[in-house]
Amino acid sequence: MTALTSVITSNLSGSLTDSAATSTGSSPVENRDLACATRVLRTEADALLALAGSLDGEFLRALDILQGIEGRVIVTGMGKSGHVARKIAATMASTGTPAFFVHPGEASHGDLGMIARIDAVVALSNSGETHELADIIAYTRRFGIPLIGMTRRAASALAEQSDVALVIPPEPEACPLGLAPTTSTTMMLALGDALAVALLERRGFSAADFREFHPGGQLGRALLKVTDIMHKGADLPLCRLDSPLSDVIFEMTAKRLGCVGVTDDAGALVGIITDGDLRRHLTPELLAERADSIMSPRPKTIRPKALIVEALREMNDKKITTLFVIEADRPLGIVHIHDVLRAGAA
Repeated sequence: MTALTSVITSNLSGSLTDSAATSTGSSPVENRDLACATRVLRTEADALLALAGSLDGEFLRALDILQGIEGRVIVTGMGKSGHVARKIAATMASTGTPAFFVHPGEASHGDLGMIARIDAVVALSNSGETHELADIIAYTRRFGIPLIGMTRRAASALAEQSDVALVIPPEPEACPLGLAPTTSTTMMLALGDALAVALLERRGFSAADFREFHPGGQLGRALLKVTDIMHKGADLPLCRLDSPLSDVIFEMTAKRLGCVGVTDDAGALVGIITDGDLRRHLTPELLAERADSIMSPRPKTIRPKALIVEALREMNDKKITTLFVIEADRPLGIVHIHDVLRAGAA
């Protein structure tokens, strides 16, 4: 047992012991239920540690195949293995590896046409003898489509026909009868996650890439950039250094963001005029003044690739409501705190 495995086992054992200790004073039925749950978790945790220790060159060969194909990863399986296969396909698809699930029964009735010669197939079967997989296996062998088998039995038909066989350790099922797929499906699911994440890291898949596949929900909102919500083009409130304040007031009123950016002859952002600046300089002669006479120099800005949560933090720290988005000193857009809040950053 490696030092890392010892630490994980020790921590897990301590956590489960602590959990069991909280059952003091419970009824015999409750204690029995907690003991059962603890046994299941320990059994599956031990199996995952065994799986981690069993990884070898076959896992690396599987990664090479999946990374090298031009097409998609087809994941398949029957019964409980099929449910796990669906999740593996979904995880791969959301982390930069195009993948989808094909039901082996449907494959035998026309869906084999969904598998192209530039694809690879990952087939899951605990026994390795699932007869519903026969047509998919034969199809991959006929057309030279890479086949990666994930099974518990190295001597099974699936393992023997596969280009790469990922054999999970023969750990006991958590089911007391040893029949219900529990430990085996947990290991398959974890092995699928390991493949997906290893491929993600090989490809240099970034948070920005992740957001492209997760535009909805809290995760998608958290990964929005300021360029996704900023006002730009004709909606960007700008004036020149020598613009009369009458024009500045008109621009500020028309764009309705409470400020105007001031640019020099080269188009660089050099200042900002807010509605507060106008109120503080309110005199009968104000309209005759130029923009540079009342502007505040060095306005607060943010880079285009910044996340909106960063923009919100900057606004809170500086106690301001707008940030100009600039690149090479030129204004690309402007973000108002209301835009950030509407996008769900808070």
